[in-house]
Amino acid sequence: MSTTSTAPVTTATLEVPDGRLHYEVRGRGPLVALVAAPMDAGAFAPLADLLATDHTVLTTDPRGINRSPLHDPHQDSTPQLRADDVARLIAHLDAGPAAVLGSSGGAVTVVALAQAHPERAHTVIAHEPPLLGLLDDRAELLAREDAMVATYVAGDRLGAGRQFLATANIELPEEVVQAMFGGDPDPQAAADEHFQYVHMIGGTTRFQPDIAALREGPTRVVVGLGEESTGQVCDRTSRALAEALGTAPTMFPGGHIGFVEDPKRFAARLREVLADG
Repeated sequence: MSTTSTAPVTTATLEVPDGRLHYEVRGRGPLVALVAAPMDAGAFAPLADLLATDHTVLTTDPRGINRSPLHDPHQDSTPQLRADDVARLIAHLDAGPAAVLGSSGGAVTVVALAQAHPERAHTVIAHEPPLLGLLDDRAELLAREDAMVATYVAGDRLGAGRQFLATANIELPEEVVQAMFGGDPDPQAAADEHFQYVHMIGGTTRFQPDIAALREGPTRVVVGLGEESTGQVCDRTSRALAEALGTAPTMFPGGHIGFVEDPKRFAARLREVLADG
């Protein structure tokens, strides 16, 4: 996803033991980190610009995606490894502890961050984490996920995309489905997509959060949920995580990628949530 940024952006890289992380910094003020998986830093650019008026905003390409190559491109990307990356970036900036928003796979990343590196984040907002293991029908959902990956590996990109949407219970017009999953993506997008299916999805959806550590730890854990995500699988997983933590989901505008759909409204809601902390 390409965007035009309006806030001055500092772009840099950080070497980690098994690769290199691309990251971007905007603004001045308290640190807010925005992380996703598999989306790269570009997806957050409009939101980051809005927050940069009074925050230092960190965005990054997750390991193995786009500008964050791994020494071994066949290495899996787990939430624990991605959490280590975010912790290293916050420490590198020497501006923490931070407020950290994670979306989708990035929401699982920030849950792992709160468990393993609570000193790096005073607040984590896990927006629609696809934690299938929290659901009663997890065996069926994970089997469908395995079938989806097999379809993709067999070369049926469109078929895998349809299976993904069906499992997620997301309905889209046919022309949108074709635009997303039909045809041939450019080489970088194809590489990122392959990495997502083969090395990222499985470890992310199967991650088992340590509920006791999250409830008892020093980091404030907020479970975010899109107002338009009702009935989707991430609506169910978000509510399950919030219930396990003894809280209620915190509603955000839009759906699963509300920060892309309406970054202005999303930024306003995020500011409210951070102020409540």
